[in-house]
Amino acid sequence: MAGRFHIRTFGCQMNQHDAEKMANLLCHAGYREAPDAAAADVVLIHTCSVREKAEHKLYSELGALLEAKAAGRVVGVAGCVAQQEGDRLLRRFPRLDFVFGPQNIVHLPAMVAAARERERQLRVDYDDDTQARFELPERHPEYTSPTPGRAFVTVMEGCDLFCAYCVVPRTRGREVSRASGQIVEEVRALAGSGVVEVTLLGQTVNAYGRPRPGRVEGEIPFAELIRRVAEVPGIERVRFTSPHPIFVDEALVRSYAEVPELCPHLHLPVQSGSDRVLADMNRRHTRAEYLELVGRLRAVRPDLTLTTDLIVAFPTESAGDFEQTLELVREAGFADSFSFKYSERPGTPAQRRGMAPLDPGLAQERLERLQGLQREQTLAYARARIGERTLVLIEGASPRHPGQLRGRCPHNRVVNLRSARPLAAGELCPVTIESATPHSLLAVPVADRTAAGRGAPLPLV
Repeated sequence: MAGRFHIRTFGCQMNQHDAEKMANLLCHAGYREAPDAAAADVVLIHTCSVREKAEHKLYSELGALLEAKAAGRVVGVAGCVAQQEGDRLLRRFPRLDFVFGPQNIVHLPAMVAAARERERQLRVDYDDDTQARFELPERHPEYTSPTPGRAFVTVMEGCDLFCAYCVVPRTRGREVSRASGQIVEEVRALAGSGVVEVTLLGQTVNAYGRPRPGRVEGEIPFAELIRRVAEVPGIERVRFTSPHPIFVDEALVRSYAEVPELCPHLHLPVQSGSDRVLADMNRRHTRAEYLELVGRLRAVRPDLTLTTDLIVAFPTESAGDFEQTLELVREAGFADSFSFKYSERPGTPAQRRGMAPLDPGLAQERLERLQGLQREQTLAYARARIGERTLVLIEGASPRHPGQLRGRCPHNRVVNLRSARPLAAGELCPVTIESATPHSLLAVPVADRTAAGRGAPLPLV
């Protein structure tokens, strides 16, 4: 009964990679990808519940899709909202066929088959905290990677920290680390298919391998996993996201000096610059501890590019607390940040404690001030890189600049360039940075990658 499938995904990088897993599973089940929902027999909407806006977008798109649902077409909802809302989604949308959470991706082909054979709605939401959730097939020959030359690799899932604003422990479960041998073998297979850059993924990725009562998976720490992945022949770049500051140990700090494949970019969420707000958020670190960590990282890797996540207008944030966040942004020297207004999510500790959001107008004003400061810093950072030589991993044609190619440098900045010779997606190209905008670097190719190293930038010229 195979046919064609279409997956509509929004949310974090973990969600993007989960969508890749689902696509690969359906290819192994005999399905082929369709260009859009209208051409598909199976349509999946893959959701995010971290912020309210994403959840509302789901309801809008799902309502329109089900209104025009063709006879025989199967429609399912996957991801965090599916885990969070479950039966409420099925009651709200009677024409929806099935829902399932992130822990049950491995069962997708069976769910699709059951939905096509039966008329009743299905919900799959049992917790799977075993290694079975990671037992997925290798890339199917018919599966086309959306990122040639690059790949995401899941190393752990779930979170045990319960930050006050975060729904992840409820939607993705508690920490489960994947066996290191299985991870390295996946990376080895990816390298054999032409992948040169891997990003290790997890909700709190650097908690990987930490011992927990009754668990057997903590056989090596995260820093050692990075080294083993970097040693795989053909792998030239290693990244990871998203870490938590409290799990950045000395071994991981040293990795930035000792593992050339580890890219000089770290996305290290801080969320606030106020100790009082950090405590209310249950972040488990202070402002001083975060800045001390940044100092140690830059001591071993002076060219490290640092980015972060920030929440403004948390329910207990005062004007003074917000000013401390602005000062932290300046002091840490973030090259970029993802900043958001606090969004009340069901089931979070903050929501259960009745912590009411601040005035929306005040929240918007603070967000605009923060983002204005960040734009200034981002542009200054970009301009400081003019004249640098570096390696760009080509992603394909630039979506905003006709006639140009787009790629990323080791510092994870977007680079646009023109080339006299054809460059394929997944190819590493040495360039000189000629100019900069707040959103990208502009570069021209150079003849060779002399002294490039496997993961390091080329020397300045």
